[in-house]
Amino acid sequence: MASIPASLPPAPQLTFLGATGTVTGSRYLLSTGAGDVLVDCGLFQGLKQLRLRNWDRPPFEPARVAAVVLSHAHIDHSGYLPLLVKNGFRGRVYCTPATRDLCRILLPDAAHLQEEEAGYAGRHGYSRHRTALPLFTQADALQALKHLTIVPCGEPVMLAQGVSFTLLPAGHILGAAIVAFDIRGTRVVFSGDLGRPCDPVMRSPASVDTADYVVVESTYGNRRHPPDDAEQVLAAHLNRGLHRGGVVVIPAFAVGRAQLLLHYLARLKQRRAIPDVPVFLNSPMAINATRIYHEYHAEHRLSPEDSNAACSVATMVNSAEDSQALNARGGPMIIISTSGMATGGRVLHHLKAFAPDPRNMVLFPGYQAMGTRGAAMIGGADAIKIHGVYVPVRAEIVSMDSLSAHADYNEILAWLGAIKQAPRNTFITHGEPAAADELRRRITETLHWPCVIPEYRDSVVLAGST
Repeated sequence: MASIPASLPPAPQLTFLGATGTVTGSRYLLSTGAGDVLVDCGLFQGLKQLRLRNWDRPPFEPARVAAVVLSHAHIDHSGYLPLLVKNGFRGRVYCTPATRDLCRILLPDAAHLQEEEAGYAGRHGYSRHRTALPLFTQADALQALKHLTIVPCGEPVMLAQGVSFTLLPAGHILGAAIVAFDIRGTRVVFSGDLGRPCDPVMRSPASVDTADYVVVESTYGNRRHPPDDAEQVLAAHLNRGLHRGGVVVIPAFAVGRAQLLLHYLARLKQRRAIPDVPVFLNSPMAINATRIYHEYHAEHRLSPEDSNAACSVATMVNSAEDSQALNARGGPMIIISTSGMATGGRVLHHLKAFAPDPRNMVLFPGYQAMGTRGAAMIGGADAIKIHGVYVPVRAEIVSMDSLSAHADYNEILAWLGAIKQAPRNTFITHGEPAAADELRRRITETLHWPCVIPEYRDSVVLAGST
């Protein structure tokens, strides 16, 4: 008879430390019995009560975390890394090569924005604190970058005996990955942010055929993307704003959305489907990210010719002086600037300059989280607060979900449907409450799988494989 080990490793445990009841702050603590691992390490954005969590001491000890695995580079998935390292983390941060290169741009830029906002608040006296401080500094960001360790997609990485993970392409943005953990026979799959199978830039997400547990995003869990041709819809909106001599301001995520917009604008100009007006990409971060997309042309659908056209369709605005000069120009023109939800960055100065004029247009090309300026403007706010001052909103406000890089509920269901046997449980995260609950209902009724919508700091023990 085989001897029984004196002690077996404890069953893995999963704790939800972000992306619960919201689309930001993605952070999952996976206790494997051979060390703790964070899957994603993002910042909370949007509602103030969520943003305040960024300032709290984390509900775990960073020094005890053995490793971090990033699904992708967006700040709501990677932006807490500088604080994690500052608070004692000393392990490796695993990610794809493209995610590493994008983080090298995004994290220092996020720190710069933090420092700039704190400085502006201090100079203009709208901070409630005697001394306005940034959440983290550029020095913190550069220190965090030293921990990045690249992992090619499809190659398993052994973290400890019986504990490994594999990254698989997720679409969404360059370098984005699905994270599949194998822990002593138990398979836990994190979808990350799932891309769309028909995305004009990124390739389709990889299929997963086995999983004991799935953590799936639900950003568009209650919506279908419109069947309209996104390029034609974009042209119609732009023509409406430009033909009245207006300025079209497009708050866009620097990674993913900005490159898609440049691709569409190049095609529209080539076909003369929109007026030949000046286009400005006013974001050093987006400019650098666009160059990285060009370098990683094998990982997306754009040909070298398409990439060249997208890179040359806009005037790249790097300096703060040139950025400020745009506000003194008249229309018609198109300005693409970060951030995508109008939470910070140069786009705020453009909104202050152009939102009060009804000839102008503010076009939001993607999802707007609750509590952001973008959500307020789409919701019909007649004024938004920027740098402590209320700015009237009289420009036309447009929202285009069809430009989203997130899978809708039909596309999520199709991706889940490739799993051959029902998981023991499915955890629905990274969505507003209505979206998460609707996706739960659809998974339950369509796939007949058990589903849970976890709350912040919920913890579950993951039993063995089915």
